[in-house]
Amino acid sequence: MPADEEPSRAEFELDADLVDAFTAGKLNEEGEARLADQVAHLLPLHWTAPTEIMASMQRIIDHLGGERELLAWLERRPGRPRLVARLYVLIGLLDQISDEDAVVTALRELREKVPYPPGLGGYLLPDTTPETLADLSAKIEGLLADDRADDAFRLAIAAASMLQEVAPRAAKRDPELGVLGDVLEQIRCDLIAAAGGR
Repeated sequence: MPADEEPSRAEFELDADLVDAFTAGKLNEEGEARLADQVAHLLPLHWTAPTEIMASMQRIIDHLGGERELLAWLERRPGRPRLVARLYVLIGLLDQISDEDAVVTALRELREKVPYPPGLGGYLLPDTTPETLADLSAKIEGLLADDRADDAFRLAIAAASMLQEVAPRAAKRDPELGVLGDVLEQIRCDLIAAAGGR
């Protein structure tokens, strides 16, 4: 969606009857699947969604027990809900490690040899800074907001692969990052499985 275009009201679909039934514990399996799909489409639009839509979304989050539980609920639904939940796991990790000195340094060293690793041309900022990975996470979410889940998936896989390459170097500088490579591999495998409908 071009930056100067506002999303249409239809893009913010969140059926009030489904929300009411879900939060009352009375929604059947089919209705819950429909609601999960609507939530998965709406989640990346949280910055631009109307207040009343976000109030309904908050009711769902509160009913489930929090944002982490919302992602777990989406995870249980195949298709777009599961893919969106797994993309948000990577988005969260990118935001979390974006300003880690060891990661930024290792990424800078990689990019001195390969300025734009495969699949990241046009997405990575030219300079490697503490904002690089946070910017990449915002671009993944932006692709989801533009209803380009396939592109978001490809960008996420490319980002995870790049970080898997720098993880050993980052762990040498900061032993607390020793599990980063394994975490990234699990995220990558989970994303591939979700994109394949599993």
